[in-house]
Amino acid sequence: SQVVLPSQWMAAVGKAGYRSLPAMDALLREQRLRESRRALWRWLVAGFCMMQVMMYAWPAYQAMPGDLTMEMEQLLRWASWVISLPVVLFACGPFFSSALRDIRQRRVSMDLPVALGMLITFVVSMAGTFDPTGPFGREVYYDSLTMFVFFLLTGRWLELRLRDRTAGALEAVMNRLPDSVERRAEDGSFTRVATRRLQAGDVVRVLPGEAFPADGRILSGGTQADEALLTGESTPVDRPEGSRVTAGSYNLRAPVTVEVLALGSETRFGQIVALMESASLQKPRLAQLADRVARPFLVAVLLAAVLAAVWWWPSDPSHALMVAVAVLIVTCPCALSLATPVAMLTAAGTLARRGVLVRNLQGLEALAAVDTVVFDKTGTLTRDGLALHAVHVAPGAGWGEGEALALASALAAHSLHPASRALASAAQSAAVPAGWTVHAVQELPGAGLVARASSPSHAQETILRLGSAAHARVPAVDGDAGPQVVLSMECEGAAVEIARFVLSEQLRSEVATAVRGLRAEGVAVELLSGDRAESVQRVAAQAGIGQARGDCTPQDKLAHLQTLQAQGHHVAMVGDGLNDGPVLAGAHVSFAFGRAVPLAQSRSDFVVMGENLALVAQALWLARRTLRIVRQNLWWAAAYNALCVPLAIAGYMPAWLAGLGMALSSLLVVLNAARLARLPDPLSHESSGDCAGAPRAVSTPLEVV
Repeated sequence: SQVVLPSQWMAAVGKAGYRSLPAMDALLREQRLRESRRALWRWLVAGFCMMQVMMYAWPAYQAMPGDLTMEMEQLLRWASWVISLPVVLFACGPFFSSALRDIRQRRVSMDLPVALGMLITFVVSMAGTFDPTGPFGREVYYDSLTMFVFFLLTGRWLELRLRDRTAGALEAVMNRLPDSVERRAEDGSFTRVATRRLQAGDVVRVLPGEAFPADGRILSGGTQADEALLTGESTPVDRPEGSRVTAGSYNLRAPVTVEVLALGSETRFGQIVALMESASLQKPRLAQLADRVARPFLVAVLLAAVLAAVWWWPSDPSHALMVAVAVLIVTCPCALSLATPVAMLTAAGTLARRGVLVRNLQGLEALAAVDTVVFDKTGTLTRDGLALHAVHVAPGAGWGEGEALALASALAAHSLHPASRALASAAQSAAVPAGWTVHAVQELPGAGLVARASSPSHAQETILRLGSAAHARVPAVDGDAGPQVVLSMECEGAAVEIARFVLSEQLRSEVATAVRGLRAEGVAVELLSGDRAESVQRVAAQAGIGQARGDCTPQDKLAHLQTLQAQGHHVAMVGDGLNDGPVLAGAHVSFAFGRAVPLAQSRSDFVVMGENLALVAQALWLARRTLRIVRQNLWWAAAYNALCVPLAIAGYMPAWLAGLGMALSSLLVVLNAARLARLPDPLSHESSGDCAGAPRAVSTPLEVV
């Protein structure tokens, strides 16, 4: 097979007009700073030269016939030409290089008509300078050239600053990891090494104010950590000795030694960076539509400029070319192409700062159309942690409560379901009965766990089942105070109940606020759960949800979602992301809720990182306003071109005014989208700021480009 060297595909990328940079490179920030400084220098050179050229052009504007001699006017033209050279050769560099790349690739982009306009203006003015008696000698346009270059660079510079400020920069997330860290050597001393040299199993010392370089476990010391990157909440969390810490979170209180468990892309931090990087590279449907419209529009612009020049040429060739320049510049569809992506990325950055990661930018557009939200119950509406309330051993089974709990825990340890974690946590000090071994544990999503077990009292292997009564193949018992998990054993094809474990669950304090917020947006709310119908109805009543169904398998949930969709509803599904994969994938929009969600495997469009369910309502509220702003931007771009193109063709818009109009149009689109970063909390009126259920925006470094 053929081997393709990296140099070959990097050369192919360069030939296509793009640069290759290492993914997640910490030096990317330096590259962006260099480009930002270069853009600033171009803007300063254009501004200085514009003022000088205007000074030389002013006498020609103010002089009466006969006031300026031919020699003096020619001297002013030569001075303007000299001052315009740095603008054309340096300040206009990005426009010309982009246009040349487009010509080589036989394509049309926004910079092509702008570069043509600059080149035509300079060539016409230079012809008038070198041959004042020729067809273009009546007037030169250095002042218009330098003015619209300055206006365009001003607009692009402000767009760059606003987009970085509102949508954020991905390297702000990447640079949360420290460049170096103190690693323990074999003799017990600590030496500072580069973070990239760490390996799993290393022991590092993290000082107060430093970020943890990897996922790990604290070996000695205790501290508090800022995990706003992961949860969206700025409240520090206690991290005593033996607890886990995550890469990218900050050590706030005391020095600790940490054993490195995971590095790079294997950490939760790495998954977040990969997720945000992937989202930032996506193009929503409206942006793709705008791009498809922009390409034929640019071709039409070039044709309109040629036709305008042909129309005006018989009366004044110089004026005809400047009319063509005005058409080329004023109709450049920058605002059209910026209308959607800048708004979408700003909204994604705002959601990220509030604790919601956007996996799919297309989800923002779909979320705005949602009219029904379906919640899962366990781990979503209820607190992630269940507690063991009671153990009921079956009469005559011959088991003690501790033994039954220990055996159930042997199965539960293989599941991340909240009920399984509650059993495993409650049985930490209990031991499996002597002689019993459990193996081949399998989890059936939405049902429970199955395992094989061997014991001294049974000659053959038995099958253990832990889960709902139906899964355990024993009769259900009503009237319990909370959800229950049944442990049963199959002997010779018959299921024998061993014990029932009654669990207690607590409704999240912000559920009622979230439901009210969704209803205020005109959204219907439903509850689907695999738990018993009685428990589901009780939670629905507490949350204020009218439509609720229990005893649902994942297939039942998916079927109900498909029924709603067949009725014309746009459905969003909110689940814990553990056993709701098919349902999350089948909904128009999906939220994975809970910190236990493996980000790399989640099928959801949004991931709620914190513990605040009201963020779902905030995301929907923000998505609708994002689409409203996108439509405003698109209408403005269309209205601007509809108004200015006829004026330019008719010769009533000079080139400098066309450049100003184009820059202001693009800037207005970006400023309108920037409002999404400053939107108030839509649900803050529901409760006071100190209430546990009050959603609030938290400032974190997590942003998007």
